[in-house]
Amino acid sequence: MDTLQNMRAFSCVAQAGSFTAAAVQLDTTTANVSRAVSNLEAHLQTRLLNRTTRRIALTEAGKRYLLRCEQILGYVEEAEAEASDAHARPSGQLKVHSMSGVGQHYVIDAIARYRRNHPDVAFDLTMSNRVPDLLEEGYDVSIVLASELPDSGFVSQRLGITYSIVCASPAYVKSFGVPVKPTDLLNHACLRLVSPVFPLEKWLFDGPEGQEMVTINSSPFLVNSADAMKAAISSGMGVGILPIYSAIEGLRNGTLVRVLSDYRSQELNLYAIYPSRQYLDAKIKTWVEYLRGSLPEILAAHEADLQKHALKTIA
Repeated sequence: MDTLQNMRAFSCVAQAGSFTAAAVQLDTTTANVSRAVSNLEAHLQTRLLNRTTRRIALTEAGKRYLLRCEQILGYVEEAEAEASDAHARPSGQLKVHSMSGVGQHYVIDAIARYRRNHPDVAFDLTMSNRVPDLLEEGYDVSIVLASELPDSGFVSQRLGITYSIVCASPAYVKSFGVPVKPTDLLNHACLRLVSPVFPLEKWLFDGPEGQEMVTINSSPFLVNSADAMKAAISSGMGVGILPIYSAIEGLRNGTLVRVLSDYRSQELNLYAIYPSRQYLDAKIKTWVEYLRGSLPEILAAHEADLQKHALKTIA
């Protein structure tokens, strides 16, 4: 028995004053309306309406039950309207995960710009260098770097491509020289970034001769933050691999120099991952669409800046 539907039929009969009028309003037959009320009374084991050939009247139990029905049906209509509105208008809280460096350099600024057009959306942002379980942890969207994604059943949108470069400080290269090919790194202090997307020991490069890999077995410094790695490189501790978004400011102001300028680390895709396409909440849809429209332009601008200024590159 559909109790909610039967409650609607009973409420409509009580307000319309007849089964026939209620049937017209509900776009069904009088027999169906009569059956719905009878089923409701049988379920409650209480008579709700007194019926004669000319009129119907609410019993005392029916009057009390009608008040509750109207409250319940009002709550249901309100909930349905709210849910439908979520599909049409961006509002409410968006729970977002992002890998730390991407979040710090791209996502926070993107949130600020997105909210200028959608001020009713609030963000709960978590940054960590891993790919979370969206359903288990309750994230609406996760923004991650990866060469490719495992088959998870989630929806993914590629937002762009980025890579990393090898950097050192001016003081370091003045004291220890400049590596010109990947194997030269074996004679330098290599600072290693602990990351789920950058191999700790196997440094893979794309260069003039194709892909080359160097195994870095030891290091004077390991850290799990690209910005902390930038600080360590800038202080002259050694050479290290930095994502463009972490390196570019230091390259501009001269606290970093690029070495192995003909080489870049393995390219990585930037993805937005979310649970499902079906009945997608408006805030998720518009957020992902905004990222797809804005992040490729920012990534391209960084690449152009890198090429245009040569950014204190040392060959």
